Formats: sequence, structure tokens, C-alpha cells
Amino acid sequence: MSGYLRIKTPEGITFSFQLAGPLVRCLAWIVDFFTIMIISQGVGILARIAGIVSEDIAVAVATLGYFTVSIGYGILTEWAWRGQTLGKRLVGLRVVDVQGLRLQFHQIVLRNLLRFVDMIPAFYLVGGLACYFNRRAQRLGDLAANTIVVYNARHLEPDLDQLLAGKFNSLRQFPHLEARLRQRVSAAEARLALQALVRRDELDPESRVRLFAELAAHFRAAVVFPPEAVESVPDEQYIRNVVDILFRTRGPEAKPEKAQQLTGVA
Repeated sequence: MSGYLRIKTPEGITFSFQLAGPLVRCLAWIVDFFTIMIISQGVGILARIAGIVSEDIAVAVATLGYFTVSIGYGILTEWAWRGQTLGKRLVGLRVVDVQGLRLQFHQIVLRNLLRFVDMIPAFYLVGGLACYFNRRAQRLGDLAANTIVVYNARHLEPDLDQLLAGKFNSLRQFPHLEARLRQRVSAAEARLALQALVRRDELDPESRVRLFAELAAHFRAAVVFPPEAVESVPDEQYIRNVVDILFRTRGPEAKPEKAQQLTGVA
């Protein structure tokens, strides 16, 4: 069981997410389960060492350690890997906000704290049933945290030479500001600008003008170039110049600098 969730932004861009069903999520959980068991073995060794001093301390260390590993593993990995655990990475899944927004830390904590409820009475029976009967394949933790689990599809790298060809980039006249722009712009912001150029023809004219105006304002505020470099440069061309700097080195033999980061929207 899997379907698609489509979200249309105010700028007129539609994002499509393929939802992950109970079966593939179970495969990811099996990998995570054995990973947790391996880590717990290390906690067990510490508990046995503590047992030399006191059996009560050993029991406390074992109990507290297992709880910390079980919950902390999901929280730590999903936060560090932007919605992925080891199991999800291996089967190609990712946790995202239901509106396609950036996953917040409190959402990760909430969905992992409620994991014990989804596991009742055993083997994720409650969570599995919730996924099966929910149109977004959400377990109880997802419903509470407002999250979904989707396939982390990778997109083909666009042909940057074709996309950016034939346009003079006035920003290239200021190498020190180029370097500052690369330093201040995150990978997510760079991907957003690139995808706006790739998908610009899918937008209606009004949405296209509004989108590039907002993007241009954002990047102009990040690094201020001299007036002679930006005067009379339309917003869409300004974003083209920014993408050229972020993804291509100087010279005709240039290769995309961040192409490996062009994954699906999360």
C-alpha cells in the first residue's frame, strides 16, 4: 500500500511525495531494531561492570540504557540525517513534515516518544494497523507529530551548461563576494534556487514573477554586491547568476560543485 501526497505552494509549485507503506517501513524498522540491539549490547557490558558494585545499579543502568538507546537512536539519527535512520537510509525512506516543510526537532522527539505506543502489544501491531488504515500511511507517532514517511527519490542532475548558457554573469566580477555567497548559502537554499530555474516553465506567469522576486530578495540580502553588478538585472536572471556561482566553477570545463547534494525535497 502506497500512494502520493501532492502539495501546492503559494508560488504555484507542486511537490509530489510517494508515501511509504507498512511493508517497506517494516523492513527499515528491522534494520533499526538490530542496530539498537547491537548498541544495547555495549550498554549490557556496562551494566555487568556496574553489577560488580551493586546488582541494583546494574539493573538501573541496563533499564535506563535500553530506554535511552531505543528513543535516543531515532531522535539522534533523524535529526542528524534530516529524517532518516540507518534503516530508512538503506531502504530509501525519509520522514518529512506533512506540508513539505523542514522537519522540526520537536516533531522528531514526539514521533519517537510515541513509538512505544505504536509497538503495543508487540511487533508494531497498533502502528501497523494505523498505517494500513490511514490514507497517508501514518502511525500514531506520525499523526501526533504531523509527519509522513516518504520514498527519498533522487532526481537526475540537470544539465547546468544548457540551463545557464549564453548569459553574462555580472556577479563573477567580484571573486571575494562570490566566495562569501558560497559560504553563506546553505545546500537547501542552493537546491531551491536551482529547482526554481529547472521548473520555471511549469509556473503561470504571475507565480513565476512572484517566486523569483522573493528568491532574489533573499539572496540579495545574504550578500550585497555593488550596484553596477546588479542594476538592471531582472530577478530571474539574478537567480540564474547565483546558481551559476553556487554550482559551477570558473571556466568552460566547469563541473557542478554541489551536484551530489541534489536529492529529493524533504
